Amino acid sequence: MSERIVIVGHGMAGARLAADLLGHPGDRKVTVLGAEPHRAYNRIMLSTLLAGKIDEPDVELTEAAGHGVDVRTGVAVTGIDRAARTVRTADGEEIGYDHLVLATGSRAWVPPLPGLDPAALPERVVPFRTLDDCRRILAVAAHARRALVLGGGLLGLEAARGLASRGLDVAVVHPRGYLMERQLDPAAGAVLAGTLAGLGVTAHLAVAATAVTADGDGIRLDLADGRSLTADLLVLACGVRPDTALAAEAGLRVDRGVLVDDRLRTSDERIWAIGDCAQHSDGVSGLVAPAWAQARVLAQVLTGADPTARYRPRPPVTRLKAAGIDLAAMGDPTDGEGEELTFADPARGTYARLRIAGERLTAAILVGDNPSVGTVIQLFDRGGPVPADRRALLLGRALGGAAPTTAETPALMPDAATVCQCNNVSKGALVRCWRDGARSVDAVVAATRAGTGCGSCRDAVTGIVDWLSGSDSVEVTR
Repeated sequence: MSERIVIVGHGMAGARLAADLLGHPGDRKVTVLGAEPHRAYNRIMLSTLLAGKIDEPDVELTEAAGHGVDVRTGVAVTGIDRAARTVRTADGEEIGYDHLVLATGSRAWVPPLPGLDPAALPERVVPFRTLDDCRRILAVAAHARRALVLGGGLLGLEAARGLASRGLDVAVVHPRGYLMERQLDPAAGAVLAGTLAGLGVTAHLAVAATAVTADGDGIRLDLADGRSLTADLLVLACGVRPDTALAAEAGLRVDRGVLVDDRLRTSDERIWAIGDCAQHSDGVSGLVAPAWAQARVLAQVLTGADPTARYRPRPPVTRLKAAGIDLAAMGDPTDGEGEELTFADPARGTYARLRIAGERLTAAILVGDNPSVGTVIQLFDRGGPVPADRRALLLGRALGGAAPTTAETPALMPDAATVCQCNNVSKGALVRCWRDGARSVDAVVAATRAGTGCGSCRDAVTGIVDWLSGSDSVEVTR
């Protein structure tokens, strides 16, 4: 009898796990239950869809397909019977499992403000989390001139930039003193705010919203300093909360997320959790790279391909790369001892701050045109020694104007360099894929998954494929 694996959640984590399971041999039946009515899609690319740079088909994910995989959309799971090892759906069906995987993700948080009822938001007030949210925002924006975004974190700024690129007058309201305070410092936040202002996005900082009034004429957002802002659309980007309701009702151990061990197993040996809903050690990631790494490990464990596989989180790298904005942040530059290097050119929207300890890069913030960003990410990700010339690392060039730390062509890039952070794909892997017969960007992407996460590496992948296509002989260090 084939082993039954049920995955609750058809988002980026659940869809990836189904595909990874399909990639391992064995007799098993995989059932994927997704509450959303859509096939799996790339949530990270919704801001690009909002900006009008891509269409809906471009956010769709390549899904698991084949014998033994049953994907059901629009099917909400309402309960888990751990004793009987079954899940119950909203239409009353009971589905048995040998292993149950929770990939329920997270939900947009609606702040407790007068005028906001999470169960019945006004038509002109929309969270920014799902494809349906994106559709609603676009429907309102089509007849709007002004938009407000509540929340100056990564998601809020992506939404603001997307709406501004459509010609709307956009303002961001953020209760902290500077933007993206979880990833940036005040100086970087100030440079980012200046860059956004030049792109048509005004930032109202260090002021909290106190109430929302919505009617047929528009939105009024009252602020703690006595001001009121008006607009045709209010986008809520106030953060997310792991969706743990199903796990909690089943009696699983839950903190901020569903608690899991290094094998991604919950407090029930038959139930596992990955992605935004899972809490490993002290952290809930909320990022795609950890979710896909968890899916890879769990697929190895469940199929027996590698029963010893364990999830080991890697330090995250945050990227904000939209039209006119390029930002990378990693580690905590305010935490720890060591050297600190900074460079700021607010007039040109450029800022860089690096922290080095023990000849290793432990944290960095890069905003604007920083030629060394690729090198900095590689050094942080791999823990390699920093160059002796710190100025070259900070500015992307040495005193003579050369750029020894940044590869000007793919030929100078080491094979171990990670090109796609989301899927952990190296330059060497791309070269091997090309040599194995994938002779186009689409073919290389399909084979390696490079560029299918946040999309910020797509230009690099294209550059490497173009370089390979024009080379008669490519030496690869294996």
